Parts: sequence; C-alpha cells; structure tokens
Amino acid sequence: MLNLQLARKYSSAIFELAQEEDQLVPYGEQLRGVLDELAAVPGIWSYFGNPLIQRSDKKALLAKLFEGELSGNVYHFLLLLVDKRRMALYPAIVEDFEALSNEARGIVIADVTTAHGIGDAQRARLKERLEAVTGKDVKLRLHEDPKIIGGVIVRIGDKRIDGSVTGKLAALADELMAYK
Repeated sequence: MLNLQLARKYSSAIFELAQEEDQLVPYGEQLRGVLDELAAVPGIWSYFGNPLIQRSDKKALLAKLFEGELSGNVYHFLLLLVDKRRMALYPAIVEDFEALSNEARGIVIADVTTAHGIGDAQRARLKERLEAVTGKDVKLRLHEDPKIIGGVIVRIGDKRIDGSVTGKLAALADELMAYK
C-alpha cells in the first residue's frame, strides 16, 4: 500500500508538470517508451533495486539509453527516481500517470475480450457505441479468450458488460436453478 501511495505522489508530480507545460501526450509517450524499453531487459528492476550498485552507475546506464532521446523534464525525472531509490516504482508510476492523463483528456479505456479477433469495421462500430454510451472518447484494448465461445465482454473501469456466450449460458443456468 505504501508503494502505491509513493507511486501516486511521483506520478502526480510528473502529471502536474506535464499539464502545466501542455505536454500530457508527449510525456506519456516518453514515459511509456522508457518503461517498454526497460521492461525488455531481463533483470533490470533487480539492477535498479540493488543497493550495492552505485547510483552513479544507474544514472550512467540511463544516460546511455535515454539522454538526448527524452525531454529534459522526463529525463531528470528518471534521475530523480534513481536518487530517491524509487525506480522499482516506475511501472506503477507510468500506469498511474496514464490514468491521470486519460481522465484529464476525457478518455476511458475499454478492455474488450472476444473469442477471436475482431475486424476493423467491428472495432469501429464497438468504439462508436461505447463512446455514445459513456459520452467520452474510448480507447479499446483488445484481448482474446477462446473460453468465452463467442460474443464480447467489455470492461470500463469497474463496469462489466458480459455479452459472451459463456456469460449468457451461466445466466440461463442461474435462472433455471432459481426455479428449483
């Protein structure tokens, strides 16, 4: 819980800075890009979390990877995390920053699960319908799960719409059991 609170403080700080500079999208892209690159390196979080490795060495690695590639504030934010021994929180910081950014820009994320992939036309229609229902810009994150047999399950925040065959069968079974 403490780590989530710390991550929230750091993400709020970089979010406020990005908002002041009207750079929410570029900062978000840079933060996500750094996370994706670091996550591709096996053992990187252990490296940053190891207290026996000098901070200067960790900063040198970040400089080698990202200096000149990122805006000054994002790059210095990474260095601050190393100084404060908070790099282990970086994935949570990025996730929280993205949530704050999406909220500020009126965007909601819809996790869409289908048994098989959906085509572009279906994706566009689903996005359009979800935008009409929510009144916000919707970004779809697509997932596949053959266990749902057919249909679609949509999760936006804490709301879940289950239009899957498996979900309908379960609802029918519950209804039939209620008549016993």
